[in-house]
Amino acid sequence: MAVLHNEKSLQDVHATIDPSKAGSKMKKLFAFFGPAYLVSVGYMDPGNWATDIAGGSQFGYLLLWVLLMSNFMALLLQSLSARLGIVQGRDLAQCSRELYPPFVNYVLYALAEIAIAACDLAEVLGMAIGLNLLFHIPLLWGVIITLLDTFLLLYLQKLGMRKMEAFIIALIAIIGGCFLVEIFLAKPSLPAVAAGLIPHIPNHAALYIAIGIIGATVMPHNLYLHSALVQTRKIGSDEKSIRKAIKFNILDSAIALNIAFFVNAAILVLAGTVFFTSGNNNIASIQDAHKLLAPLLGSKYAAILFAVALVAAGQSSTITGTLAGQIIMEGYLHLRLNPVARRLLTRLLAIVPAIIVILLTGDTRIDEMLVFSQVLLSMQLAFAVIPLIHFVSDRAKMGNFTIGLKTKIASWLVATVILFLNIKLFLESALSWMDATNNYWLKALIVVLIAFIGVVLFFTIFYPFILKRKAHHAASIHKNVPSDIVAGLETVSFSRVALALDFSDKDRMVIQYAIRLAKEHTSFILIHIVESASATVMGNEAQDFETMNDKATMAEFVTLLTEKGYDTTGILGFKNRVTEIARIVNENHCDLLVIGSHGHKTAKDWLLGETINSVRHKIDIPVFIAR
Repeated sequence: MAVLHNEKSLQDVHATIDPSKAGSKMKKLFAFFGPAYLVSVGYMDPGNWATDIAGGSQFGYLLLWVLLMSNFMALLLQSLSARLGIVQGRDLAQCSRELYPPFVNYVLYALAEIAIAACDLAEVLGMAIGLNLLFHIPLLWGVIITLLDTFLLLYLQKLGMRKMEAFIIALIAIIGGCFLVEIFLAKPSLPAVAAGLIPHIPNHAALYIAIGIIGATVMPHNLYLHSALVQTRKIGSDEKSIRKAIKFNILDSAIALNIAFFVNAAILVLAGTVFFTSGNNNIASIQDAHKLLAPLLGSKYAAILFAVALVAAGQSSTITGTLAGQIIMEGYLHLRLNPVARRLLTRLLAIVPAIIVILLTGDTRIDEMLVFSQVLLSMQLAFAVIPLIHFVSDRAKMGNFTIGLKTKIASWLVATVILFLNIKLFLESALSWMDATNNYWLKALIVVLIAFIGVVLFFTIFYPFILKRKAHHAASIHKNVPSDIVAGLETVSFSRVALALDFSDKDRMVIQYAIRLAKEHTSFILIHIVESASATVMGNEAQDFETMNDKATMAEFVTLLTEKGYDTTGILGFKNRVTEIARIVNENHCDLLVIGSHGHKTAKDWLLGETINSVRHKIDIPVFIAR
């Protein structure tokens, strides 16, 4: 395990593909293609199949327009995600960590991990169902077998990003090819299919399924993933290169997501042609759809192709989900696990609940688990979409690449629609859980969960707006200048100066200013706060990589200043940065604190709760800000 400091997203493959070295213009264009295909598999994963099958079997082609609208929403959001990664060189998790205070980031990280586990759960179950349909492998063993593809991802990463992208594109081609043959066998009515693109909601049941389709379309982990994957391309820092990269990645997204739309539309059209027209209007499970395809289409290959596509969808989606897990852990926590451990953690978070449910209830609750996974996904979606819009709307960070007014309005409109539909789905699910139990403690827990999610959601939406408000300073009443205001200043000096170091390039300024303010008798107290997970729990007894590295770095600083003739002491603090700096300053009776500026405005420094204003409110000595 290692703690990251200012590391690039997906460090091992960051900027490893250089489009400028491609020969022709077409090759340069294709060099940008790839990230969106890894993202697109999340839009055709097994979690989407149930809603597509239900919509097609109950209403024929009438809900095709919902899929099309969802596709436009996804295209807009994924283009914003790509823009963020290209312009800022940071993924969504890294940007969130820099904007929100620690307690919010821990919640956002936990929700993101839950979303990835929920998505992975759907993919694990989908692949297990596919193996069961193809080879009659029991679902329990199918779920366990999915653990092995963890090592496939490690192998693909070892081969390089382009090989991984090629593998995913091959799986997408298999999925698309299977459904192309299925549609050919089904022979749907093209005029009726075209009519399904006209917006129309026949009844409340159709509205509920439409909500499910939209809720299952935009995957939160895809927004984290896309903002990181675009950084695998080496892009120039000039405006022309950035604009070209944005343009090509939008084109990449448009092609890849339209393929995903074709797959989802093909599933719905297939269900509408085969099940709706034959009167089988209650088909909602993947297994039932598989059983009926062969007899209704008159070909045994229809069911086989369906199962093959299901396995390919599960396999491709689980690879990208695991990558997203790596991105959010490194982005939110600055923590990198051993690659094998990270993959196994993501997979076990999905496999363990699946195995428990199968052992307790058998195969009968699989569809309920798929639905439950979509509810968990819906609960997290807003916490990825809303920060993303805030980031790409921030002119201070995006500069000339800030989204325009029309795009901003469209983005917030999409976010509002998604937020409303997913809140509706979440609340309905939570209320149904409350109705299903007589345990008052469990009901109370559900109420607390709803309230907690509401508070965090409110904070996620409005916190960036609060940061943009200018601090209001009360007008001061000017008084006559006292004649003795400068009396005695010639005798003032600092005997014990504290230096807050973060072991970055800002430390140079801190030390230089401290030396300028020092006298011959001045002692320096060097302070650094260790923030690794182990140090937070174990304090000075921690033996993790970051703690040991910080101790060694502190020793080097002490030696350097001691050799310059200054009485120097180095002290490491643990846990909360602000509290620890204040404690060390007070305990060592320091009379000046020198601290580096992080470039934020005063209001932002105070609201972030991590820097200058938070510290100065806890100490009674002057604070010198080194810029």
